[in-house]
Amino acid sequence: MADILETHESRSGGSMKRPWVPPKFVQEALGHLPLVEDGQHPQKRFYRSRAHCNPLSHNDACEYPPHPGKMNWSVLYPGLTDPVVRFLDVGCGFGGLTVALSALFPDKIILALEIRAKVCEFVRLRIEEMRKEASPRARNAAVLKTNAMKYLPHFFRKGQLQKIFFCFPDPHFKTKNHRRRIVSERLLTEYAYLLQEGGILYAITDVEELHQWHVAKLSEHLSFERVPEETLAGDVTVTAITRETEESKKVERAGGRKYWCVFRRRPDAVVINASRRRWPVWSSDEEKHEEE
Repeated sequence: MADILETHESRSGGSMKRPWVPPKFVQEALGHLPLVEDGQHPQKRFYRSRAHCNPLSHNDACEYPPHPGKMNWSVLYPGLTDPVVRFLDVGCGFGGLTVALSALFPDKIILALEIRAKVCEFVRLRIEEMRKEASPRARNAAVLKTNAMKYLPHFFRKGQLQKIFFCFPDPHFKTKNHRRRIVSERLLTEYAYLLQEGGILYAITDVEELHQWHVAKLSEHLSFERVPEETLAGDVTVTAITRETEESKKVERAGGRKYWCVFRRRPDAVVINASRRRWPVWSSDEEKHEEE
């Protein structure tokens, strides 16, 4: 940047003291000027970012409320009275699924989460553009920059969410990095806490090994049961995750395969009974403690 922002004097050998002003396209690339104004369509070429980042780093610079009651959602959903988020698109990328869901479910409040600042800004501008059209769209959709692996309980209450989506997450192929995967035993417990009974979790990837990981972890977790694929024929939500995201379109153009699974949040009573069968010793100890 120092090389670009040199003075006229250093460039021409003259005595002019005013700084040289880079062309507009250079300023845009450096972030000195907004690439588009609110309400204009953003161009992806200005919002390219790393495909993934480390969600366990301590320099994500994310802001979050101390608890869900302190979150002012009306800022993200202007014009809506007391909006309550029901659908959560985790790692939304460029927002294809979020936009599709906002049209499919106009009576639901949809929130997209993205950890990459530039990509998050692209989605924000995309939604703003849709809201300012002659026939406004996406009034029920918004995007938030945050780290879903760390801060979800700061935003959502127990049982608040009806659907959670994980579309083409980072595979983190190396064994030492498996702890960074967005679907894990610990995080599934958190998702189960946030999902209402009967709530649905969707996961899709183009990596078969990661799909097997998703199915294994979700099947092992007592709070979830798999929804048979034959019962999902004609489900518009499944159609959306397999066709509307930018990654799904990219995989389709390349002739790749997409692997997806759908799991339902079990009722608390069923989970408690299942846990007593799996860990009978713990259950008997709890009963003795209650009797005492």
